[in-house]
Amino acid sequence: MITDDTDPFAPEVLAEPEPLHAKLRDAGPVVRLSRYDVYALARYEHVHAALVNWQDFSSAAGVGLADFHVEEPWRPPSLLLETDPPRHDAPRRVLSGILGPRALRKLREDWFAAAEDLVERALDTELDVVPALAEAFPLRVFPDAVGIGREGRENLLPYGNFAFNAFGPRNELVTSPAADMPRWSGWVNEQCARDRLTADGFGAAIWAAADRGEITHEQAPLVVRSLLTAGVDTTVHGLAAVLYAFATHPGEWERLREQPRLARAAFDEAVRWQSPVQTFFRTATRDTRVADVTIPAGHKILMFLGAANRDPRRWADPDVFDLSRDPSGHVGFGMGLHQCVGQHVARLEAEALLTALAKRVRRFELLGPGTRHLNNTLRAWQSLPMRLHLTPPRR
Repeated sequence: MITDDTDPFAPEVLAEPEPLHAKLRDAGPVVRLSRYDVYALARYEHVHAALVNWQDFSSAAGVGLADFHVEEPWRPPSLLLETDPPRHDAPRRVLSGILGPRALRKLREDWFAAAEDLVERALDTELDVVPALAEAFPLRVFPDAVGIGREGRENLLPYGNFAFNAFGPRNELVTSPAADMPRWSGWVNEQCARDRLTADGFGAAIWAAADRGEITHEQAPLVVRSLLTAGVDTTVHGLAAVLYAFATHPGEWERLREQPRLARAAFDEAVRWQSPVQTFFRTATRDTRVADVTIPAGHKILMFLGAANRDPRRWADPDVFDLSRDPSGHVGFGMGLHQCVGQHVARLEAEALLTALAKRVRRFELLGPGTRHLNNTLRAWQSLPMRLHLTPPRR
C-alpha cells in the first residue's frame, strides 16, 4: 500500500483536485494519507463498493474527518447523513415520500414558470451567472417548497457552506467564519420549528409525519434541518457546474437547445464531470479488506467521489463533458442507503432553469477563467462572468 503525505484540503488542491485524483487512482485501490492517518479510495470500483456497504463503512461516526465516537459534533448529527440503520430508516422513509414523484409533479409547472420569469429578469448580454442564475433560482423556489419565510434567506448559503467545510479538518475555512456560525445556525434552527413553516410545504409534511408516529416530534426539526443544510448549496454548485460545462462545450449547448429533453441528463453529466460534492468520509466498523489492503477497525476512510467520477476504468474520455454519455451510475449524489434523498428535486430545478435558458440563450461565452470558491467538501464557483448571446423572446 502506498503512503502519501499530500494534504487533500490544501487550497491549491481544493482549487484543482484532478492532479491529486489521478495520482491516487494510479497509486492503487487504497492509499494511506499520512497527514490525517486516513485511508483514501479514489477508484470508482472501490468508492462505489464502500458507499453501498454501510455495515462495514459506517456513517454513524460522522461523514467528516471528526470521529463522533470520541469527539463531540458541532451540532446534533444529521438523521439522514450521519446515522445508520435502524436509526436512519424512519427519517429516510418519511423524507423519501415527501420528496417523491407526486410532490415534484405538483411543483413542476410553478418551477418552470419561475425559471422563465427569473431568466427574463436576469438576462443581460454580460452577467455573472453564479449569483444571477445558479444561486438565485434555488434560493427562490426551494425555500418556498420547504415552507420557510423570505426574511433571512441570505443565511442559507453561508450556513450550508460552513456545514460542508466542517467535514474537513479545522483549517482556516472552518476557523475564519466560526464567529458568524451561531447566527447562521440559530436562524436555520428557528426555521425548523412547526410554527415558522407554512402549512403546505415539505416542512409541514415532516411535522405531520411526526403526528402520525412515523418519526418522533424530537426528530422532526432535525429532518427539516437536513433539507436546509444540504438542499441549497449542492444544487447551486451543480447549476454553476452545468453552466460552466456549456460555456466550455458550446456544441453540447447547441445539442440541448435542439433537444431540451436532454436537460436532466446534462445536469447529471455535469455532476459527474465537476462533482460538486467531492469527498465524504466513512469509518471502518471492523478490520475491512479492500483489494489487498486491510483497513483497521475504527479508522476513517476518505472517499474521493470526484476522482471516482473521472476514473477511466469506469468512464470513456472521463475528462470530457459529453451529452451522448449515459452518466447514470455516477457517485456525485452518493450511492446506496445514504444516496442523496433530494437528488430528484435538484434535477427538477436544473431542468426548469436549463429549459428556460435554452429558449433565450444561443451561446454562453466565458469572460475569463472564473473564480473558484474553496470548500473542504464542495467544488464550487465563486464567480463565472459570461457574455450571453441571446435570441429574441418568443411572442
